[in-house]
Amino acid sequence: MPKTFHAADSHAGDRELVVVNKNGIHQQACVLDRHGDEVYVNYVNMDKRLDEWVPQRDVRPAGDHEADMASNGTSRKRKRGSIEEDDLHRADSPGRSETLHVGSTQPEDAGQAVITEEEYDIQHGKQITAKRNFDQVIFGRWQIKTWYSSPYPLTESDADDKEAGTPSAHTPQSASKIPGVSRSSVRSHGRTSDVLVGGLGRSHGTGQNSTLWVCDKCFKYMAEGLSWELHVKKCTARSPPGRKVYQRGAHIIWEVDGAKEKLYCQNLSLFGKLFIDIKTLFFDCDNFLFYILTDADSQRDHVLGFFSKEKVSYDDYNLACIVVLPPYQKKGYGMLLIEFSYELSRRAGKVGTPERPLSDLGLRSYLTYWISTLVRFLRRLLSVLPPDTAQVVTTGAMTDASELFVPSPSRETEDGSSVSRTKRRKSTKGWDGEEIPASALTTRATAQMSDMTDPMWTTLRALETTAHTDGSATTHVVVRCTLADIARATNLRVEDAAFALNECGLLIRRRKERPAADGGAETGAGEQGRGEEEDVVVVTREMVEAVAKEREVKRMCLDLNHVLL
Repeated sequence: MPKTFHAADSHAGDRELVVVNKNGIHQQACVLDRHGDEVYVNYVNMDKRLDEWVPQRDVRPAGDHEADMASNGTSRKRKRGSIEEDDLHRADSPGRSETLHVGSTQPEDAGQAVITEEEYDIQHGKQITAKRNFDQVIFGRWQIKTWYSSPYPLTESDADDKEAGTPSAHTPQSASKIPGVSRSSVRSHGRTSDVLVGGLGRSHGTGQNSTLWVCDKCFKYMAEGLSWELHVKKCTARSPPGRKVYQRGAHIIWEVDGAKEKLYCQNLSLFGKLFIDIKTLFFDCDNFLFYILTDADSQRDHVLGFFSKEKVSYDDYNLACIVVLPPYQKKGYGMLLIEFSYELSRRAGKVGTPERPLSDLGLRSYLTYWISTLVRFLRRLLSVLPPDTAQVVTTGAMTDASELFVPSPSRETEDGSSVSRTKRRKSTKGWDGEEIPASALTTRATAQMSDMTDPMWTTLRALETTAHTDGSATTHVVVRCTLADIARATNLRVEDAAFALNECGLLIRRRKERPAADGGAETGAGEQGRGEEEDVVVVTREMVEAVAKEREVKRMCLDLNHVLL
């Protein structure tokens, strides 16, 4: 009979509610910890990465009215996020959780909610990870403020001390036992609680002085700066232990197999968890591939970010989690990794999508990618002339305008900008400096030929030319297609394409039309009884350009010529 677990009767409102004076602005927060003259607070209805230590003098107790407002806001937020919390159980990274067993209720349990074992573990995991276990991490030459907790495991000596009931030198008496969570050694962790308690039950400093030291070459972690300095001097790693799958100038993407490089991938995942909150981390990386973006100098390759994906995903997920290190954010590296994950799906003949749920930053990044992909595609689709052609002059016989358009122009000109044909000096850094291999040119030509056979270009797209009284004419591109056609042409999921089009406002303009007859022509007046009028979404080139300007759509970061697969 499966073991029965009961939900703990705890709410965010039970914590001490205070008002924090931050730069002259009063914000409501919950107190998570105190040390000396400092208070560790979590701001109400704000992400945990904004939690911080504040001076006691800037904190005052909240009044009754402020407490009621905070509790109401918290309950509403919990109701909206209930679905995402359920999805959290299915979006573990970089590993999957084990099979769930639902406990059976008994008469004495009638007044308590019965939850599964996994839900019980995650509930206690949230209690443990409510406060960051490290406030900052020393990573090479960077001192980075961490965002979330990461379950860095105990050493064997620390585990033995705790099992014997003797606090270690690094662990206070209060941290030797976490209520409601069973202890087990690092080697025998089988449940989420065991993994979490391995690293989060100890304290590495107090207040704002809790520091983790990580080697920026092999990601080995240490709790003391002296050990870190000795290791860095001896570490001989110069690049990630994998193969190159993309190289453009000094920027390289490496593919690392989690089954072959277990220790490296485990340390990488632990480090990435410092900046990811909604993923559950396990130490089994065998079923995952890691794609690591680096920037090279004369000495070695420096890690900028990475993403992981399952080797076999039955839901066709092309990305499990993605991290760009804070010093390198807002420079286009995250978009490069996202574009590369979709290119992997395209080459595998699948339509990929990231694992759910998405964090707030992840949703923002993916929405930018989806909108940019759709805008670049609609620009190509709704253009009479190729993007790099400003004028066409013909002499002699009349020319059909449809013959002037190349169905799939170079991806370098998808944004409509002209491309300079002049030869320029090569650079050894950044995005330039790499010769295009012949295999890449062949792959690119094959991709363009496959686009030419897509129904979006062969049957759904038409050029309508209207003559004027002065002898001139105006040509317009008219495409009658479905949302599924657009999603197929852009290699996006239908639901992702619909969400992006709705968010950027391209689904607002509509008109009534009757369904077309079997021959493809519109229904005439004598055939009105064959079908009712239906709403048709109208998207014009002017609307697309307005979205491109508002969203600041840029060129693709990924250059298909430099993919080495």
